[in-house]
Amino acid sequence: METVHSRDGTPIAFERTGSGPALVCVGGALNDRGSAAALAGLLAGRHTVLTYDRRGRGGSGDTPPYAVDREIEDLAAVIGAAGGSAAVYGMSSGAVLALRAAAAGLPVTRLALYEPPFHAGHDDRLIRSRAYNTELTGLLADGRRGDALALFMGSVGMPPEMVAQARGAPMWPALEALAPTLAYDSAVMDDAEGGAMPEALIRRVTVPALVVAGGDSPAWMRDTARRVAALLPAGAERVLDGQTHDVAPEALAPVLADFLA
Repeated sequence: METVHSRDGTPIAFERTGSGPALVCVGGALNDRGSAAALAGLLAGRHTVLTYDRRGRGGSGDTPPYAVDREIEDLAAVIGAAGGSAAVYGMSSGAVLALRAAAAGLPVTRLALYEPPFHAGHDDRLIRSRAYNTELTGLLADGRRGDALALFMGSVGMPPEMVAQARGAPMWPALEALAPTLAYDSAVMDDAEGGAMPEALIRRVTVPALVVAGGDSPAWMRDTARRVAALLPAGAERVLDGQTHDVAPEALAPVLADFLA
């Protein structure tokens, strides 16, 4: 593990694997630097892959108050440690953070996104996003990390019986430790304002970009990926047959390698 300090002094922990042009992986909700370890290993023959703990996770610090801009500065620090510029791959809400960072002018050479979970801005989705943000922040303020986790799991479609089983699983305490960062992902998604797709921001990202979706993911996720790719000035779309939001590294790695070549 290595450490770099963000602009506000927060230590950000990361690992470096392989050799070649730099690629930084940005995890989504409840991900830490280990979540992309298998993918990093598959790409290490062609790239120096940096996986990092977003603030509040793993070996990284967490300096209040939180702001999405601080997370963009964290990613800038990791890119700096990679040599000053890098390709960036983002997963789920991490893909949205990567998009926001590229739009903010970070030195991103290429951008790969897996299923950024935007929605189209229909009234019911706007209401649900705002309600989720309100309930989540309330639960976390009350110290109810387990309930916040359960809320998140339900919001992404996990049936109640599976959530109940998860509460008794060995992984639950580790997930509870990450629960406060669910509010950070909610901020990245702009849930407090409804979480609709920020079309103007996406159009500002001019670097070559690839948006990937799973062929077995819900139709709205595939539709969102297609729409984001169309909005990106240099965007392309790819669908991975048989994959879901929990994409297999073995299926994703060749696609990323081809795009980054």
